[in-house]
Order: sequence, then structure tokens, then C-alpha cells
Amino acid sequence: MKKKALALALSAAMVFGLAACSSGTQGTQESTDPNAQQSAAAGNETTEVANKDKPLVWFNRQPSNSTTGELDMNALSFNDDTYYVGFDANQGAELQGTMILDYITAHIDEIDRNGDGVIGYVLAIGDIGHNDSIARTRGVRAALNTAVEKDGAIDSTPVGTNLDGKSTYVQDGTLEINGKTYTVRELASQEMKNSAGATWDAATAGNAIGTWASSFGDQIDIVASNNDGMGMAMFNAWSQANGVPTFGYDANSDAVAAIANGYGGTISQHADVQAYLTLRVLRNALDGVDIDTGIGTEDEAGNVLGDDVFYYDAETRSYYALNVAVTAENYEEFLDSTVPYAPVSNQLDAAEHPTKNVWLNIYNAADNFLSATYQPLLQKYDDLLNLNVEYIGGDGQTESNITNRLGNPSAYDAFAINMVKTDNAASYTGILSQ
Repeated sequence: MKKKALALALSAAMVFGLAACSSGTQGTQESTDPNAQQSAAAGNETTEVANKDKPLVWFNRQPSNSTTGELDMNALSFNDDTYYVGFDANQGAELQGTMILDYITAHIDEIDRNGDGVIGYVLAIGDIGHNDSIARTRGVRAALNTAVEKDGAIDSTPVGTNLDGKSTYVQDGTLEINGKTYTVRELASQEMKNSAGATWDAATAGNAIGTWASSFGDQIDIVASNNDGMGMAMFNAWSQANGVPTFGYDANSDAVAAIANGYGGTISQHADVQAYLTLRVLRNALDGVDIDTGIGTEDEAGNVLGDDVFYYDAETRSYYALNVAVTAENYEEFLDSTVPYAPVSNQLDAAEHPTKNVWLNIYNAADNFLSATYQPLLQKYDDLLNLNVEYIGGDGQTESNITNRLGNPSAYDAFAINMVKTDNAASYTGILSQ
């Protein structure tokens, strides 16, 4: 499969473990139903299966070392029914970089706003220790020829400001378009981290673009962001009014709609496929059927996914959704990000698949992508798959804010975990092992 080969090739080039998460701190508050929570905690208590043997899915944030990207195989193989569900971070990173490069090429006559021959861009970085953020920073720099290698991989360090092009973390790139050579320069980049410690922070990004614009606004030709939450904050604060194309990641509904008003583009990580896989893997493990049922193999209701939207890596027990670039050419197909993926939207028979209780946490209840896109999709799929899911919203800062609410794991049949930090899988497996 061409897309899979592309994903694997980029992964090797970046020498970086696959991981997933897309974040942002703009959006909704925790969305939980107290009645549903009470029902989940009280009903169908499981005593036959030890907590350490119950199905477990890590999703959105792959257990890994946040410094090296090395996968935590102890967490990924915690028991026979443990898996990871996310998206191919490196394939998506390359798509984002290519999307920006294609836009520059197509609009070269108007992109250089001050006519200095330098295509200047600024970059909003999410969490400098997060695999997705690192991959996306590398993807943009690789596509725009501004990348510098460090220890065999593209350096993803924020440059701060780099107006003179002398930063050691990046280099000036060149693009030859229509017989003319242009310089490409990363003018500024920083981790968008607020005073409370939350990363991927939209408000911080909005403030940053204001600072950058007041200092060197006419040199900014492109705004790039590791996600749409930060991208839209910068778009609304400055770049839309100044006609500067802004590119994000996640295909959040507001960002997709903003393409009609000048937002340059975004990347869909097929959240509809990811949300389905997150719960379907648990459903199959609970039913004791082949794990591929309703995924790569059609189930009795007709649910099945094609290899054009996902792949499974057996060595890391990981399911990866493939990404799609969303631009002015196709954005209308992505305007509602909470619609279940049609090929896997058929109801399962409750007699054959009786209701089971699932504990699931969202690492940050204020995260735009997770709360406004991922959780609504999960809530639609949980009905289709006959799963009674209790949704726990974290604060995005501390693991204990979530683990403190996993006080009675025996009340649940399965678990879906979205960590605050990718290093902290043991915080959860330790509880399940007691």
C-alpha cells in the first residue's frame, strides 16, 4: 500500500517512534453525564476477571519515552488484551509540511508580502516532549528545507526568534519556483505553554502571534501550528485580518470552516476511525472474538475498515489511522468532524454483544480536539457497540487528577487510557495490578 509505505519511510527518516496525540487548550469543558457515571460504577461489576487481565487500550498518546521517543513495550504488552490506537504521526507530519510547500508553490506570486525574496514563517509548537509535536515540527522543517540534523534526526528545538537566519536549530532553506530562487526562513517558534504548565495552549499562541506581529509582522508570510487549537487562536488574533495563510493539524470543525475565510489548511487524522478502533478493540476483546473482527474483517453487522484508512503493526500491538490533507479543494467534506465513519456505523446486536462497562479518560477536558471531536465520536460509537462508557476529564497537567478517579477498577470490564504524559503508563498499570 503506497500510503503505508510512505508512512514507514518517513518514520525511518525521522528515526522517531510513532506516537499519537493532538492537543490544544481551546474549546469545551469536561463533558460527562453524572447519571451515566453512576450507572457505570454500579452496574455489571466484574469479579471473575482480575483487573490486570482486563482489556486495555492506550489511545491518542502512545506509551513512550518523551525524550527519545522509544516505545514503552511493557505498557503496550501489559496483558494479552492490551493495544494502542492512534494515528501515523510521521505520515501526517509529512502531509502537513507538503501541504504548506504546495500552497507556497501555488501562490508564490503573492506569498512574499514585503517582496524581500524571503518566505518567512512562524511556528507554534505544542509540547516539546510530545511525539506528535516533535514529528510535526520536523515535518514542516523537512518540507521547507529549513531542517538541521542532530544525533541523526531533525532537530525540533524551538528557535525563539531567528530574524537573521543564524539559529543553530534551523537553517535557511531555498526553494526554486518558476525559475526564481527564494529563501525560506523560520522567523520564530516557541512551545505554547501557559503559566500553569499546560502545553498546546491556544491563548499562549494567540499572545505569541501578537508579539511576533508587532516586532516583525511584514516579514511573516506563513503561520504554521502543531495543531488547530493554536492555529485558530493565531488566525483569529492576527493572520486572518492580515491575509496570512495559517496551517494547523486535527481538522477541528472550526478550523475546517475557516478555510473558506483564508485558513490555509489542516490535517485530518481520521478521528472517526480512531474513535471506532478505540472502542472496537475493547469490544472484540470482551467478546472473546478475533481482534480483527469489524476492523479488517467484516462483522455480522457489515462493519469493516479498508486498508486506505488504517493499518496494524503487530510488533507494537498498535493500530494507526492514516491522515488526509484538508484544503480549499476538499474542506467541505470535513465540515462536521463528529460524524461516525460510514463503513463502521452499523449497530451491533445487543443479544450477541451484551452491554459492558468501560472506564475511559480524556487527558485534558479543555482540549479542543479531544473534547469537541474525539469524545463526541466515542459517545456515538459506544451506543453502536453496546458499551456503557464512563468518561473522565483530566486537567491536562497532572496524572493524579485522573488516576485518583480510578479508585474502583473492579467496577469496570475494560479500560481506555489517554495519558497526560507518555512516560506515565505505570501510573495506571500499577493501579490495575493491585
